[in-house]
Amino acid sequence: MKISRGLRFAFAVTLIALTAILLQARGRTEIIANRLPLSSFPAQLGNWDSTQIELDNETLAILGAGDFLERVYQNPASKLPAIDLFLAYFPSQRTGDTIHSPQHCLPGAGWNPEENTRVTLSLPGHGPFPANRYVIAKGDARKLVLYWYWAHDRGVASEYWAKYYLVKDSIRMNRSDGALVRIVSDMFPGETPDAAQQRILPFASAVGPLLDDYIPR
Repeated sequence: MKISRGLRFAFAVTLIALTAILLQARGRTEIIANRLPLSSFPAQLGNWDSTQIELDNETLAILGAGDFLERVYQNPASKLPAIDLFLAYFPSQRTGDTIHSPQHCLPGAGWNPEENTRVTLSLPGHGPFPANRYVIAKGDARKLVLYWYWAHDRGVASEYWAKYYLVKDSIRMNRSDGALVRIVSDMFPGETPDAAQQRILPFASAVGPLLDDYIPR
């Protein structure tokens, strides 16, 4: 039986509200983990050099209280498309500032979904985890989007599972921090999603070992 979008949204909101209630009821000061600011994330990864993308005030207001980074990485010796990396880290989600799914904002920017599937990623330093593979199109242009929710060395694809673990970790660890990792690249004309994913994976593998410094276990 399919669950309506409204019911799924209500379920997610209920989980967030339950987290706040439980944290307040326990009367504990939430633990804010030590970490490096995203501004110190390497501007060069292997052969990829980057250009910083400054987020505008409207975007920052929508995102809420957190630490955010967007950079476009390009290998100057290669003719491959650039790769856009977006990291969003929320030190606390107990006040309602939670992670937004890219599937909510990308269509609003004029991109239409062509494919939405789950893949398994295995990045150095971390066990295999599920991620979202999202193909979007605008006119003749197509992009491949890989994204996942990351918290405490755990990656999940589902925003609802991310909310579940938010509640669980709030109780077990007295922490409600979490992050979104999103990697986007233009696709060549006629390029398959599988081929585009394989092309992006070396970059994702360069990002993976760094996550613990900026998104604490």
